[in-house]
Amino acid sequence: MAQASLNLVGFHFHIGSQIFETQPFLDAIDLVLDFAAQVQERYGFDIEELDIGGGYGVQYEVDKLAPPISAYAEAIGAKVVSKCRSLKLTPPSLNIEPGRAIIAQAGVALYTVGVIKDIPGIRLYASVDGGMGDNIRPALYEAKYEAVVANNVQSAEKEKVTIAGKFCESGDILIRDIELPSLRTGDILAVPCCGAYCLPMSSNYNGYHRPAVVMLKNGEDRLIRRRETVEDLSRLDSV
Repeated sequence: MAQASLNLVGFHFHIGSQIFETQPFLDAIDLVLDFAAQVQERYGFDIEELDIGGGYGVQYEVDKLAPPISAYAEAIGAKVVSKCRSLKLTPPSLNIEPGRAIIAQAGVALYTVGVIKDIPGIRLYASVDGGMGDNIRPALYEAKYEAVVANNVQSAEKEKVTIAGKFCESGDILIRDIELPSLRTGDILAVPCCGAYCLPMSSNYNGYHRPAVVMLKNGEDRLIRRRETVEDLSRLDSV
C-alpha cells in the first residue's frame, strides 16, 4: 500500500477448474470481501475491482451435467451485492475469466481410425491419427471425453472399445472403454468439447504435425489454421 509506483485497484482469486457448484465461489467472495473491508479500515482503500477468476464447469461427459452459466452469474452477482451491503463497501466492478466455458464446446476434434486390434478377453483397441500430441489432457489429467462415429451415427449395435493415440507412449489413450458402433479402418471419429486446452497445449512430440483448424459458420466451412508441415518443424533450426 505504501508503494508509490503501484496503483492497487482491487483483488483477484482463482479457486480451480471444472467447478460444478456455485458455493465455492460464494465462500471465496466472503473471504476476499472480508479482507477488502479490513484493508479499507486500515488504509482507507476502497476496492474498485473484484476478479473472481474462472473454473466454471463444462460438460464433457453425457452423465456429468454442468450448471448453466446463468446459475453462476445470478448467485455470484447476488452474493457480491449482499456482502458489500453488509460490510458497507461500495460494490466493485466484477471481472470473470470464463475461457473454457466460452470455447470448449465450440470445438470438435476429428480423427481417422487406423489399425484395430482385438486382444481376446482383454480389450479391443482402435488407433487414430492423433492423440496426446493434439490433446494431452487424457494422459496428463485422466480427462474424460465422449465420441461418435461421424460417418456411422445411426448404428444401434455397439461394442466397447478403447481409443488409442498414435504416439509411442503406453499412456496415449484418448478414451477408455467407450461404447461405439463397430469401428472400421477409415472411419471418422468425432470427439466433442475440444475447443479448450487441446490445441493450446499441443506439441510436436514424435515429429507430430499439428492438425488444421476449420471454422464452420452458417453452414459454410473455412480454413483458419493450416496443417503443419515438415518445413514448419525445422524452420527454427540452424544446422
